[in-house]
Parts: sequence; C-alpha cells; structure tokens
Amino acid sequence: MNSQSRVNPWWAVLTLWGIVNMVNLLQSAGFLTRVVTGNRLINHLLGYGIVALALPAAIVIVAFIKENSGWRHWIGPAVFILFVVLHIFIEYICKVEFRSPIRYDILVPYLVLFFGSIFLMGISMFRINLQLWLVSVVTTFLQLGSMIYAIYKGVG
Repeated sequence: MNSQSRVNPWWAVLTLWGIVNMVNLLQSAGFLTRVVTGNRLINHLLGYGIVALALPAAIVIVAFIKENSGWRHWIGPAVFILFVVLHIFIEYICKVEFRSPIRYDILVPYLVLFFGSIFLMGISMFRINLQLWLVSVVTTFLQLGSMIYAIYKGVG
C-alpha cells in the first residue's frame, strides 16, 4: 500500500505522528520526574513543550483541510488544541489544583480531551502506516505505564 497516495500532504501525516509521540514521551517523562522529585515542577516545565506542539498541530489541521483529506485526519489535532487551551487556562492562568483533592468537574474534561486527542491522533495512523501506528501504541503504553507508576507512588 502506498500511503503517500492515500493521504496528502504526507509531511502533515508525519508531523501529526511526531506530535502524538512527543506528547506521549513528554508526559511519560513528566510522570517519572514526579516519582523522582516528589513534585510536579519538572512536569510543569515539560507542559510548555506540550503546549508548543499546538502550533504544528494547527499547521497540520490547515494542511489537511486544504487538501480535503477528511475530518478523520484533522479531528485529532483539533481536539489536542482544545486540550492545550484548557491546559493553559487551568494550569498556567488560573493555577487551579484539581488533582489533589480531586475536582472531577475539571479532571474529567481535562482527561477526556487529553486522552481523546492522543487516541484520535494515533488511530488515524492505523490505516495509513501500521509500523508508525505501532510506535504510537508503544509510546502510549509508556505514558500509561508511567502514569500508573506515578499514581502507585502517590504522586500521580
């Protein structure tokens, strides 16, 4: 299967793949630094990297729309940008603590947008290129594993 002939532009597909995997790796590192340091300081700084990924996500959306690639390709980065907007508002502008004690009114939409964007950005790769999709599966499990480990250690 020639993936490049199925979804254009191909650079946008690879950029989207890079975004989802960078988000997974940055958040994995964030969870692991919580365990090592006992706080969220480094995780908070890594959050700036995740925020920065909204710019290439926006560029990818424009490229997919211009090429009429279909909503299945741009919905993931669009949900990711919605997550980033919520993240900036809660974490950096309002500085609301919602993890401990748990504030479900914030935590639920926060996690739905975050994991929804990971799922939607990653699943679009399944039909395009199975090998690249498998890399995304591995980085997603790495993120989930590091999150579970941080929760187990009491710093999730």
